[in-house]
Amino acid sequence: MTIKKNAARTTGLRQKTQLMSGSEIERTLVRLAHEILEKNGGVEGLGLVGIRRRGVPIAERLGKMIQQVEKKKVPVGTLDITFYRDDLSTLGPKPVVQEKEIGFSIEGKKIVLVDDVLYTGRTTRAALDALFSHGRPSLVQLLVLIDRGHRELPIEAQFVGRNVQTTDNEIIEVKFEEIDQMEKVLMVERTPEGEAV
Repeated sequence: MTIKKNAARTTGLRQKTQLMSGSEIERTLVRLAHEILEKNGGVEGLGLVGIRRRGVPIAERLGKMIQQVEKKKVPVGTLDITFYRDDLSTLGPKPVVQEKEIGFSIEGKKIVLVDDVLYTGRTTRAALDALFSHGRPSLVQLLVLIDRGHRELPIEAQFVGRNVQTTDNEIIEVKFEEIDQMEKVLMVERTPEGEAV
């Protein structure tokens, strides 16, 4: 009996390119903060909700930037969508669900839902389910740092830091000082095991 060597190859990741530096991320967030204010006519009734994990530092930073411009604090909350994912079986063993409160009432507010990367749209769909379990906002807008295309659901971001064309083999990795002790956006690609990484 012959066993094919390459039949069950696992994959690693290889850095392909750096898409954004720390200063480019900062400039992009400043622009997005101004776009949020312009589209929503200021901060009245506005709230920012970051999707765990890397949507949270983006939302917190945007909140600080908006406060500097408008001299008014905007509520910033966190949304944990683990329980609402429809693809848990593809993510391995079922994770422990920890309910996180958003931290402010979203009822009747204009909510900007914040995430790092928009890809298939499944995370956003799960986030909407989780968000609406906390109340009924008057408006929900989506903000992402990177939109990489390949949508499986009809979801579109109103605020986009950068559009990046990718293949299914490429992955966008967003690194933030608060989580990763570094600040950059990378494009990496899957590589068959055994290739130089």
